[in-house]
Amino acid sequence: MTDPVIALSEARLTLAGNAGPVDILKGITLNVARGETLGLIGPSGSGKSSLLMLLGGLERATSGRVTALGQDLTAMDEDALARFRRGNMGVVFQSFHLIPTMTALENVAVPLELMGAADAFARAAVELEAVGLGARKDHYPAQMSGGEQQRVALARAAVPRPAILLADEPTGNLDGVNGTAIMELLFGLRDRHGATLVLVTHAPELADRCDRVIRLRDGVIEGETGGMARPVAGAQA
Repeated sequence: MTDPVIALSEARLTLAGNAGPVDILKGITLNVARGETLGLIGPSGSGKSSLLMLLGGLERATSGRVTALGQDLTAMDEDALARFRRGNMGVVFQSFHLIPTMTALENVAVPLELMGAADAFARAAVELEAVGLGARKDHYPAQMSGGEQQRVALARAAVPRPAILLADEPTGNLDGVNGTAIMELLFGLRDRHGATLVLVTHAPELADRCDRVIRLRDGVIEGETGGMARPVAGAQA
């Protein structure tokens, strides 16, 4: 059995609240295999997004251990975490988080420029074409619809060819038609780049596309459905 791409061991997250410390995650142990698509579901406040943030090193576990690609995220400082994410993870948020003063092309090129890629804009243009926005590359976020902005966010997350894609309610701010289109693009990116995909969703049709689904409630894993990870094209035995 190969080592997991992501592993949590008794990971806990406690945040300060007005009435004192609040236990958000209460000892999560979880492995995610290479090439797997994992869905995180549960009621609001169950800890889904917080768990995704732990997986991406965007929140630091209060105790326990979080590893990704064999690296201990809990032992890294903020600069080391930022460098690790830049080279290995793509993150897609519900609210897009595009830079409003940059065009679509410039937004997608940002992670490549941070990596020092000489061909950042050429690669960004190819990725925008892949999500159907080649003709919109010179438009600013305010000139695009919500569905188009989410496509730009997907292209930005995918353009460095990350080993891990994390998505937090990627269809949550979109209508049904745009949500379906983004869902198809997200799984298409997974298939095209061979990435491991972890997503938070309330949408049953999105969860149904996952290899495995984890249900959270009150900061603990309540149940799990699904099975083995998908084979990854080109993966070595």
